[in-house]
Amino acid sequence: MRKLATAVVAAGLFFGGMGVAVADSWHSLRDPLTTTGAHFEDVEYRWEPAGAKHGAFRFRGSLRDGNYSDGHNTYVEARAHLYGWQRFNGVQRGTVQLEKIVYDGATRYTNSADMRVCRNRGSLRPDNCSAMRSFKR
Repeated sequence: MRKLATAVVAAGLFFGGMGVAVADSWHSLRDPLTTTGAHFEDVEYRWEPAGAKHGAFRFRGSLRDGNYSDGHNTYVEARAHLYGWQRFNGVQRGTVQLEKIVYDGATRYTNSADMRVCRNRGSLRPDNCSAMRSFKR
């Protein structure tokens, strides 16, 4: 009886650990975030566990200038829990690899996040941004 109980507990810990590993693994977006002149491709994201890195929403990908001749920069914006946007800049006429974390310091872990990619068109014209992509833990 004692061996059976030990086996059941060991199996529970094993399968519970597998569930945590799956929850903390990287997930890919099927389609890139894109707008005129800016592309955020090969996007992967994950949720950090509570108590580690603020329980943050973490993402990575390639931010690419889609129109080299327009002279405009690109950027990715992300936010946690509908708070203010955090901006991560790209480069003109090139591609930059981003890996960033977004979190709300007032909570133990982040359970919702939004992201979009934009082209900076200067101060006289409004920036154009992709549709906002929402994520839930």
